Amino acid sequence: QVQLVESGGGLVQPGGSLRLSCAASGSIFRIFAMGWYRQAPGKQREWVATITSDGTATVPGSVKGRFTISRDGAKNTVYLQMNSLKPEDTAVYYCHLNLLNGDYWGQGTQVTVSS
Repeated sequence: QVQLVESGGGLVQPGGSLRLSCAASGSIFRIFAMGWYRQAPGKQREWVATITSDGTATVPGSVKGRFTISRDGAKNTVYLQMNSLKPEDTAVYYCHLNLLNGDYWGQGTQVTVSS
């Protein structure tokens, strides 16, 4: 079994920042990639960021220049630094883990950007 524990969500004003964390534990044999997705009410889940085992980070154009993904390999933890947040960034953010032995998701953490 693999467990993902997310933290760091909350309410922030437009232009503000938040840092999400996701710690993985359990039967982790080999990590291919870790990442973040988000889902806003009434919308499909969308990809936000990915970082591979060699440290290659990618983000979509919608968050490029504002969101940064990083990881601590020793702690099996991935982070998402979100700056210049906009109301349209409001969503539940999910951590994703791509392992040799399968794909796993966190329980989600709410991010609300509002004045």
